[in-house]
Amino acid sequence: MVSFRGKLMQGLTERGIGVTFDLADTPYAAILVIGGTRDLAGLWRARRHGVQIVQRLDGMNWIHRKRRTGWRHYLRAEYGNIILSLIRSRLANQIIYQSKFSQKWWERVYGVDRTPWKVVYNGVDLNRYTPYGDGNVPTDHKRILLVEGSIAGGYEWGLETAIQMAEFLRSTYNHSIELMVVGFVSATLQSDSLKKTKLKINFTGRVPNENIPELDRSAHVLYAADINTACPNSVIEAMACGLPVAAFDTGALSELVTSDSGRLSPYGGDPWKLDPPNIDTLAEAVNAIINNQIAYRTAARRRAEEAFSVEHMLKGYMEVLNL
Repeated sequence: MVSFRGKLMQGLTERGIGVTFDLADTPYAAILVIGGTRDLAGLWRARRHGVQIVQRLDGMNWIHRKRRTGWRHYLRAEYGNIILSLIRSRLANQIIYQSKFSQKWWERVYGVDRTPWKVVYNGVDLNRYTPYGDGNVPTDHKRILLVEGSIAGGYEWGLETAIQMAEFLRSTYNHSIELMVVGFVSATLQSDSLKKTKLKINFTGRVPNENIPELDRSAHVLYAADINTACPNSVIEAMACGLPVAAFDTGALSELVTSDSGRLSPYGGDPWKLDPPNIDTLAEAVNAIINNQIAYRTAARRRAEEAFSVEHMLKGYMEVLNL
């Protein structure tokens, strides 16, 4: 997955707009804070000098309050939330939320802020992420793709639900299933997962960004495992490659995935409490996509073209930054 910073920097430089990552490298027209920074003093000085500060906000850290992740991870997560909320309430002149869900979440937890805000969804390079190119969908089995940067720090839950869903598909719908997991998964978690199931699980580990389109094109379904997510790049990249998405209907996914480009399944409990989810309905959603590949794949690409181009994202950021 190509980072947001990389896509934004490339788009700005192509338009002749200089970019620096050093607050001391003055002058500059505006500051974009991607999430948070420890250099609060530098931001404060810039604000005093009249420099516009725009903060880009994802969601916030919350899994650590529901699952044991270790005290170090807990403290880092809480510290991160404090920094994000401090910049939002005291330093930012404008806020860019990655989704309407993200905006409502921040207002619910930290209150309504008078700072002007705008929702700008993430973007994908539609020329690189395309249905055409290397990557063959297997014909002798069904491949479910799970793409995460890291499955750790409480997010092991996503792998657990993927395995349960795949097992249900095999036993109920008689599909031969391969679960392909892209991203960091510890050796211990890999071993424990393989011991609990007879499924074919392919742990690829981290892969270069340029390999993601080929992997997307080679699968039948992307399972977006993250719960209450703000705007996952893996989802919009998959749709750009014509790969339909299945997930629980939480977070911003209903803003991203339309009924013809994928299937969202009712969670079946309280996702904020990580209640046991309804695996049956999730498997039913995946089965529907598997059985109607052409229509879903066509609609997935169309959805990406309509809403998630890099150009559309850049336009939104440049408008807020007054560039």
